[in-house]
Amino acid sequence: MKFLTAIIKPFKLDEVREALAAIGVSGLTVTEVKGFGRQKGHTELYRGAEYVVDFLPKIRLDVGIQDDQLERVVEAISKAAGTGRIGDGKIFVFDLQQVVRIRTGESGPDAL
Repeated sequence: MKFLTAIIKPFKLDEVREALAAIGVSGLTVTEVKGFGRQKGHTELYRGAEYVVDFLPKIRLDVGIQDDQLERVVEAISKAAGTGRIGDGKIFVFDLQQVVRIRTGESGPDAL
């Protein structure tokens, strides 16, 4: 089993969710986060004053998947979230050792 975390632009969330649903991903967790990578934020004007926005709004997706789904999930997120511009995000993949569904007590792949 794998645990996948993706950081994407907020306006791409619906496209990514639809792409994951189309390949059979049954659930995911979405968190609104802020951060920066190579883009290092940007400057904006507000009432004539210039200020720096260091941390940009992003969306963090967390999903547990079977090993055989990994390539399809990474490809689906990459295609749906990509704009070709800086700040598109990243995908992190971790090994998932144990999953337990609290309601039923199921564990392992059955709990996904």
